[in-house]
Amino acid sequence: MRCVVVTLAASMTLTVAGHASVNAAPDDPLRTTRIAQTVRDLVDIAPRATGSPGGAQAASYVAHRFRQAGLSDVHYEEVTSYDWTPSNAALRVGDTRFDVFPVAHSFIGADARASYRTTGRGGRSAPVVDIGKGRVQGRDVRGKIVLFDLNFTLPTAALLALAEYIHDPDNTRFDPEVMLAANPYVTSLESTVRAAIAGGAVGFVGVLADYFDSNRYHNEYYRRLAITIPGMWVTAREGARLRQSLARNGHRARLDLTVNRRAVTGRTVVGMLPGRTRDTVMVQSHHDSVSAGAVEDGTGTAEVIALAEHYGRLAARPGYRPRQKSLMFVTFDTHFTGYQSHQAFVRKYIENRSTPWRIVANATIEHIGRHARRARDGRLITTNLPEPKGIFENLNLDLKVALAQSLVRNNVRAATLLNATPAQLIGGIPTDASFVFGAGVPIVSFISGPRYMYDDADTFDKVDVSQLVPVARFYRDTLDRLDREPSAGIGLIPARR
Repeated sequence: MRCVVVTLAASMTLTVAGHASVNAAPDDPLRTTRIAQTVRDLVDIAPRATGSPGGAQAASYVAHRFRQAGLSDVHYEEVTSYDWTPSNAALRVGDTRFDVFPVAHSFIGADARASYRTTGRGGRSAPVVDIGKGRVQGRDVRGKIVLFDLNFTLPTAALLALAEYIHDPDNTRFDPEVMLAANPYVTSLESTVRAAIAGGAVGFVGVLADYFDSNRYHNEYYRRLAITIPGMWVTAREGARLRQSLARNGHRARLDLTVNRRAVTGRTVVGMLPGRTRDTVMVQSHHDSVSAGAVEDGTGTAEVIALAEHYGRLAARPGYRPRQKSLMFVTFDTHFTGYQSHQAFVRKYIENRSTPWRIVANATIEHIGRHARRARDGRLITTNLPEPKGIFENLNLDLKVALAQSLVRNNVRAATLLNATPAQLIGGIPTDASFVFGAGVPIVSFISGPRYMYDDADTFDKVDVSQLVPVARFYRDTLDRLDREPSAGIGLIPARR
């Protein structure tokens, strides 16, 4: 990881207070119009892909806002990541061409480094094995194209086993449609394609059976699997048409794809507000995106900037007495290309302790969006309800109570506190805080999983503007409470460091 200086201008009884208003003084950073404008600014820069002009501009934008907020030591942490650029994507059965979108990070070299690969002018023709929602295991897929239905495998209901407290004044949390909807992060893609590659398949087609009527699904890069064969996404509607055509054409298809994978620079932005000690609370999100990225993660980045401005404004007041703990504000890159930034950061700042700052807690903010559902005809319908939110945390009992009280006080709607402690046994949580969490840092990690978060449909209209200030105030209260807590006792399991 390279550091680059940026020069751009236990009581368990809940005491419930009244709901906080979203109104704020015109110069208050924690106000709706200001946070929403930051999201708009980031959308205007999009796509903010790692290594792209938009990605570099997003990092510069965050750094500039950090400097304006009065943070010190604003700099980039640079790492090598990889851009994946597809072209010539096509799927044909006989003379029929289908509407496809290439599976992100497919058809790369086995070493997952820079490479140029193409199916060539003749494409890749092969028999098709249709496994539907089944498994590759036990099927002869050697030399064939695997057709499968992608499953989204983590419905909202599955997280209830970790629930500690639910704040749901709209009574939507137990709506069957909401509870059974699965987020697009945890899927069957990795396991299916791994088995297909092991079985000798030469390509694959994923039918987005659980998705709305779009094939613009930008899956993340799966770090433990180099997808060495070409892959395509088709919608559920197009998948049905494809299966009918295959039945009439001897179950053969042709795939065409060219992929250029090149090394690029990922830039993570870091800024400090020093306290009286080197014990540090880290506030993070990620600024990169592969589409407009309004909710994922324009909202999270906007919240981090707003909190930096809030505390920077307090620090600029006459007679300001520094906080006990330092605050570190961070927006990461490489979220969609392998999390190289996150891993390098953990090695430098936490495992190797190569800086003066001792990170004792982490606050991560992602995805403040409106709930959307799939209509019977496949259309995406955005509602006026908030997307159900989960806050993974592994704090001590007093702090758990404080978090629950703050959710109610600040009117953070459709929110569930989730006990992250059991996840320490399995090595991670499905949020941007996973690597910090895995390194033993106590976390308060806010996340939601709207259907559209990996899609071109993630536009500004999906942002739950009404929840921008409540979430910001919840984190303000959380950071203030963490500042008063002895560092070693923040986690449910006391720190030995």
